[in-house]
Amino acid sequence: MADLVVVGASLAGLRAVEAVRNDGWSGSIALVGSEEHLPYDRPPLSKEHLADDEPGDLTYREREKLAELDVELVLGAPAEALDLEGRTLTVGGRDLSWSGLVVATGAHARTLPASVCDPDLRGVVTLRTLDDSRHLRDLLRDGTPRVTVIGAGFIGSEIAAVARKRDLEVTIVEALPVPLVRGVGERMGRALTAIHERQGTTVRTGVSVEKVTGNGRVESVVLADGTEIPTDVLVVGIGAAPNTGWLESSGLTISDGVVADATLRAAPGVYTAGDVARWPNALFDDVLTSPMRLEHWTSASEQGALAARNAVDPSSAKEYTTVPYFWSDWYDSRIQFVGVSRADEGRPEVETEIVMGSEDDGAFVALYRSGDRLVGALAVDKRAEVMQYRRLILNRASWEDGLAKAEERRERAAKKAAAS
Repeated sequence: MADLVVVGASLAGLRAVEAVRNDGWSGSIALVGSEEHLPYDRPPLSKEHLADDEPGDLTYREREKLAELDVELVLGAPAEALDLEGRTLTVGGRDLSWSGLVVATGAHARTLPASVCDPDLRGVVTLRTLDDSRHLRDLLRDGTPRVTVIGAGFIGSEIAAVARKRDLEVTIVEALPVPLVRGVGERMGRALTAIHERQGTTVRTGVSVEKVTGNGRVESVVLADGTEIPTDVLVVGIGAAPNTGWLESSGLTISDGVVADATLRAAPGVYTAGDVARWPNALFDDVLTSPMRLEHWTSASEQGALAARNAVDPSSAKEYTTVPYFWSDWYDSRIQFVGVSRADEGRPEVETEIVMGSEDDGAFVALYRSGDRLVGALAVDKRAEVMQYRRLILNRASWEDGLAKAEERRERAAKKAAAS
């Protein structure tokens, strides 16, 4: 029996173990992971790890360093079932008993239906794991392949950027009329799409994939409008789904993730963290009515630590609130976003205004407004700017406060430019 079992040996799971050990907690811990690999950093998988022919090691802690945390590693075996009443976890055919449990099983890449694409077709890949990244890197190095990416989200866009920088022919296919509309809104979705177009990447929007053809290996992608795109490597980047299949009969509430309360508690003794967690973020209760689920590095790190602390000391459990933050690297551009870009039905619509730079030159800052409140900020190639607004959003700043900060930042940038 372990006093604390953490299911998911990625960032959230590792931070869970580190947090309670750093607090001086001495109970027994087991860390369960479906992959054989030690916990590793995932964001580089679609960026520098994919771009570099000799990438560095992404492991967070070597085995010897993990041993210092006094944690039992159960790797290479996915969790199979959870018994809430008996407080047991089935993994690799054995049952682990627990007093406290952190569910941090992350998400898996969505795939195309078998009616659209033969799942055994070579050259068709998704990207979620270290092994996926290594496989795709080998494909991109194999001659001069024509690359098609289905899905213009951030992961698909990062992969497209890496392939284009390798001087490959790249086409992105997006079913929505405007890419990234759910993540950054319609206007900014168009602005980000222009980054691809300036780099010579073809972007096809508002059209779905009808069929993927090939005899053993992918040969083309046929679109619903009849267009056929010759393809040697097909990247399916149509989003991720939380890994909850093993929990369907557990008694936990499952709805596009593990549903939890504000303390990340999903059931007595059970807390959740990372990509799989869905919880009410009270910081945006005037913008959102539904629970939030994030697939961001920062929130996974924060949630993992808090979930473990709450699991080992539930009487002192604290609520989790955060201003979402993520970044993405396309070509030589850094895209950063904080806050939220959409409001739920019945709440004031979110509007966007550019407050620094312009869409035309590709370097800008845009602010997001809901009612009289600043709720988000997007920065493209303005790396020093976005965190200025994260602090304001955390303090529920007004729209006028956001505009005042923008004026202050413009004046600062003008003085710096005049002095150089």
